[in-house]
Amino acid sequence: MQIGPHRIEPRVILAPMAGVTDKPFRQLCKRLGAGLAVSEMTTSDPRFWNTRKSVHRMDHVGEPDPVSVQIAGTEPDVMAEAARHNVDHGAQIIDINMGCPAKKVCNAWAGSALMRDEALVARILEAVVNAVDVPVTLKIRTGWDALHRNAPVIARIAEDAGIAALAIHGRTRDQQYTGQAEYDTIAAIKARLSIPVIANGDIDSPERAAMVLRHSGADAVMVGRAAQGRPWIFREIAHFLATGEHLPSPTLAEVRDVLLAHLEALHTFYGEQSGVRIARKHLGWYAKDRPEHSAEERAAFRAVVNRAETAQAQLALTRDYFDALIAGVTPEWASAA
Repeated sequence: MQIGPHRIEPRVILAPMAGVTDKPFRQLCKRLGAGLAVSEMTTSDPRFWNTRKSVHRMDHVGEPDPVSVQIAGTEPDVMAEAARHNVDHGAQIIDINMGCPAKKVCNAWAGSALMRDEALVARILEAVVNAVDVPVTLKIRTGWDALHRNAPVIARIAEDAGIAALAIHGRTRDQQYTGQAEYDTIAAIKARLSIPVIANGDIDSPERAAMVLRHSGADAVMVGRAAQGRPWIFREIAHFLATGEHLPSPTLAEVRDVLLAHLEALHTFYGEQSGVRIARKHLGWYAKDRPEHSAEERAAFRAVVNRAETAQAQLALTRDYFDALIAGVTPEWASAA
């Protein structure tokens, strides 16, 4: 798949997720097979560009090409300036958020709430496309609710405005992440557009990715929640799409080493105190579905590791847990718990 001058290969993409797709996670997913990794949402409001959070979100030093940065907002001129600012800070693709269903975002009329105002959508897209010399992409949902499923209209507006690729989550805003994603709307939109279309929603396995591509005719798939605690899903999907065969699951030793490297990257990127805190959710995701230990043992691990206040303690507890999994024994702290 081509987005402007950028060849996206393999055609499996990490979805933008607030609080998740930070630089350490994007770099990890790219290393494990993602053809593109989109940044977590950055604000278009210049008053917040120098906050600690925004500085981290706009840090792309050493990140593999192409660098895709998602911006969110409601004012065309402000969004255009945000696009220019992010390009100046390393963005090679600008992605516009019209898919986020979060109340905090929608109450400000940003994210998927924008789909209720098609004229405003057109003004925002045209302003951003005209503001920068890099490709601009757009992420949407199928509509605001079941009675207002206007994604086909928005898609046509996007193509006419010069959007380089369109990602569609197969749910309405009202659905949030409930129910099952439907791909018929994505298929209908793909049939009418000449720009690349990316299918998103419930893509949690190589088989599902292949089925969605066949059903929708989309040019690529986008993986979100299924990558949390399972970043190797990108290479699994890419291998299956290329060969029709499954890669072996990662060994416990490999999972341990991937996780420890991820923790160390978080500690380095955010500093020890913030890095340890931010790492806790990732630890829960990595441990959540491990079949080698019982639910009680996994819960004990989360309880103990969440009390770690230093990077050294967090790494040691995590290493001990996975070493115990590898050895087929219960960690001493789990037995005590």
